[in-house]
Amino acid sequence: MASSPPHPIPAVLALADDLSGAAEAARALGGPVRLSLTAPAGDVDGPASRDLVVDLNTRHLPPADAAVAVRSLLDSGGFGGAGVYGLLYKKIDSQLRGNVAAEALAYAEGAEALVVAPALPAARRTVTGGVVHVDGVPLHETNGWRAERAAPPRSVAEAFSGLPVRTIPLEVVRSELAALVAELKGAAASGVHPAPDAETDADLDAIVAAALRLGPGFRLLGSGGLAGALGRALARPAVPAPVSAPARDAAPLLVVAGTAEPGVARQIAHLETLGVCHLPLDPDELVAGAVAVPANVVVRDTVLSIDGSAGLHPGGGRALSAALAALATAWPGRPDLVLTGGETARATLDALGVRELDPVDEIHHGAVHSRTSDGRSVVTRPGSYGAEDSLVRIAKALRPHLAATPATG
Repeated sequence: MASSPPHPIPAVLALADDLSGAAEAARALGGPVRLSLTAPAGDVDGPASRDLVVDLNTRHLPPADAAVAVRSLLDSGGFGGAGVYGLLYKKIDSQLRGNVAAEALAYAEGAEALVVAPALPAARRTVTGGVVHVDGVPLHETNGWRAERAAPPRSVAEAFSGLPVRTIPLEVVRSELAALVAELKGAAASGVHPAPDAETDADLDAIVAAALRLGPGFRLLGSGGLAGALGRALARPAVPAPVSAPARDAAPLLVVAGTAEPGVARQIAHLETLGVCHLPLDPDELVAGAVAVPANVVVRDTVLSIDGSAGLHPGGGRALSAALAALATAWPGRPDLVLTGGETARATLDALGVRELDPVDEIHHGAVHSRTSDGRSVVTRPGSYGAEDSLVRIAKALRPHLAATPATG
């Protein structure tokens, strides 16, 4: 296990580009945490008592606007200094989607170097030879970017075009800590940002340990796996068990599957065996506002999904997310929500006026259960996460009575 940092570490300020990633990072850090959907004012005196994770909601903004959002937050109140938050972490997508280059350039301002580590071993996403692999296949040879307008990058360096990065080989990551520290420091001294290879959580632990040895001028940028390594390194006291919320079994459960991932169809099929009603929605009718809440399902647990039988609509995700959010907001009975896909999750909570979430627990990797200020449960999960029983596990966690429901086949 990587050694702990030599001095107490101040609270962490984490920046994310979408809501499901922000929730993933909040749970991975492991300490007391706030999850905010708005940029906070920088007027807090003294060290913060909790980590702060901010969803900047920049995944689908133009690159220049995304960079402004990062820069504005870091310039808004001494967050990167020795005051309120003394340690920075930037969450990026493990498949390098979004404005990773533009946001990294803004994040690097004022830093000695960024330590770039997008590997996410829990989701079988690794980095070797400076290339992201998914289940052992180079990212650019997978279909992970099928819903994007652009082609996937062939390397981490290509993804961060404009930000000079240097691959740190796996053998250096797995060498003595002093050697890795020297490699990171040498890269920074030569004007490049180190991007260490990583295949396991132990690799990420070593990367974080080395970065912490070099001080807060070396800013961490990576996946939720890197956030988990940071949480393990800080080794703060366990968060007290949350106070039980009033039972909401009488409220409907609404699952909003706002993702183009093909595996979600199989997850929904498993969920239907519990008697959950499935409403596949025509994307054109949904965006046109021609889909209404069916009167006969409003008191039932329901899953909404996009009918993908006519193929994907690259670049059309934002309009579909907004339309799904409008439908979910209009759903009667104040349902508890399961929201897959960060854009859909954010659009839905924006429509409901939710500005902050209290993370409660993690049902499985990436599926984070949070509560709103009025006690409603919200589970967020990246669209590409989870085995075939993912939605079943989430539903049973929120509605334990479903565990005794016979499968209908």
